[in-house]
Amino acid sequence: MTATTPDRAALGAFLRERRGRVTPGDVGLSPGGRRRTPGLRREEVAQLAGVGVTWYTWLEQGRARNVSDQVLDAVARVLGLDDAERHHLMVLAGREHTVAPGPAPGVRPEQLAVLAGLLPYPAAVQTDCYDLLAANRAYRYLFDDLDARPPEDRNCAWLMFTEPRWRESLGDAEDGVLHNIAARLRAREPEHRDDPRWSALLARLRASSADFVRHWESYDVAGDSTQLRHYRSARAGQLDVHFQSLWLDRARGDRIIVMTPADDATAQRLERLDALVGAAPAVTSQVDAAAGPAAAR
Repeated sequence: MTATTPDRAALGAFLRERRGRVTPGDVGLSPGGRRRTPGLRREEVAQLAGVGVTWYTWLEQGRARNVSDQVLDAVARVLGLDDAERHHLMVLAGREHTVAPGPAPGVRPEQLAVLAGLLPYPAAVQTDCYDLLAANRAYRYLFDDLDARPPEDRNCAWLMFTEPRWRESLGDAEDGVLHNIAARLRAREPEHRDDPRWSALLARLRASSADFVRHWESYDVAGDSTQLRHYRSARAGQLDVHFQSLWLDRARGDRIIVMTPADDATAQRLERLDALVGAAPAVTSQVDAAAGPAAAR
């Protein structure tokens, strides 16, 4: 982790976007006649936060320097920011740390053993930018054969936004899941602003997916949480699972993701899936892919 410098332009853009979402009624104010733009006026945010209008205007324009924690806390309160949004604000203001750029972490043998031990539940080692470094066979074959894809395409965000089989697995929840992926990337991106892996992924997604651009430009941010998700697997059928993270390094965002069944029917379908693909290795990784087919046996 390294100290971060403020990104005043991004901070101002974030505050402007969030100000537009707060109505006068949300903060106990009268609408006060016709408004040219949605949301609060700058002077209203300044008044409620207890700061000068000129100072708050500079903050949104990216001109304010040495902003105090007290001011940031007051503005976050007025704008109704949740924990993930407040953390994002503090990173942009230079109050949190960034993650030092570097190669993707390796996968240790004991972590591969955890993936194998979680069978028949789908599990994978995933980075904070959704790179899939290793997977057990239940995850490998959940939507298609993950190992059939080149290592640079083994990224959950890339696959969900650009690959039809992965998108179709989301059913009616497609838009919500895609929005959450983009919002989580948006939340963590300032901490990785100097990381070429992040910039390459985001550039690729912007160039390849209009849906990603749409969700990204909403400027929503989201944190990590255990979620109930519903998938449709071509091999396993309907799956209702709890999607959760087992942290390897929470500060960096590296984790083992695992899907555990939410009901007996899903548990039985996952057991059948593992039996169907049981001849495959229990786990495979990007290291196996780089070394060639023999390494995965």
